Amino acid sequence: MNKRIYIKFCILCLFSFKSAFAQSLEPRLYSNAPIDLNFLISGYAFVNGKLPDNPAAELIDANLDLHTAIIGYARVIELFGQSGKFDIIVPSGCIDGDGTYKGDQITRNVCGLGDIKGRFSLNLYGAPALSLKEFSSYHQDIIVGVSIQVTLPTGQYDSDKLINLGANRWALKPGIGISKKINDLTLELSTAVEFYSDNDEFFSGVAGQSIKREQDPIYSTQTHLIYDFSPGLWIGLDATYYWGGQTVKNGTTADDEIQDSRYGMSMGIPINRKNSIKLFWNKGIRTRTGTDFDLIGIAWQYRFGAGL
Repeated sequence: MNKRIYIKFCILCLFSFKSAFAQSLEPRLYSNAPIDLNFLISGYAFVNGKLPDNPAAELIDANLDLHTAIIGYARVIELFGQSGKFDIIVPSGCIDGDGTYKGDQITRNVCGLGDIKGRFSLNLYGAPALSLKEFSSYHQDIIVGVSIQVTLPTGQYDSDKLINLGANRWALKPGIGISKKINDLTLELSTAVEFYSDNDEFFSGVAGQSIKREQDPIYSTQTHLIYDFSPGLWIGLDATYYWGGQTVKNGTTADDEIQDSRYGMSMGIPINRKNSIKLFWNKGIRTRTGTDFDLIGIAWQYRFGAGL
């Protein structure tokens, strides 16, 4: 295989894996790769604190451990002469820990399926659809792309419990981003907004009863600074700020609007022309409510197709 081609698409991130978590830090979401290239992804992440996808702002002093395993599939496609990507991820996990709810200590220990997420992204400019051979002469300058992610309510959910693996609602997250490469440095900026359906079976605090929970959209921005050390070996500095998401429970508005920021690091390590691994870590800088957690993980990616 042409080494130049290997260098270019080997540095692609595991773009599916971290989208399993709400407000995740995702470098290289808008990038280019050969058409018909496929990715199989598996990984593990550990979260401590509150839960990324089910903040449960009512829970105080949360000390929850979330162990998540994820499998996923992604494919690079052509649309309107530009490259795009489709990916789907299926998470499962276990929660163990405790916290305080209205003065009472509560504990939770549960395992099950998480909420499945699917996403389509399309590069509008700067990332033409190319075959594996054509990709050898591609040089990134500026890429502009859009994406839309759908979250399905497939996760474990018990309306008599405040803490669950699933959120029991649909979510739709459109986004737009820009990527600029200068020599070995790549700067990425993106923004998105996530809309939520109502949860008609939210925890009420009374056994056998549930309430309706509505949530305003959550807006987010991200920035990534990525440096390529050598073929396939890169490191990224990541940051995000997100706000909104105020909830209404049975017509009563809660004082739980999010105004949070996070930072982290990602690293891609090539194994060979078909395999690579990724390490990632992030934590909160400032947390007003809900999403105070630390995350660390590792993922493996296998590439095939496109004449590889």
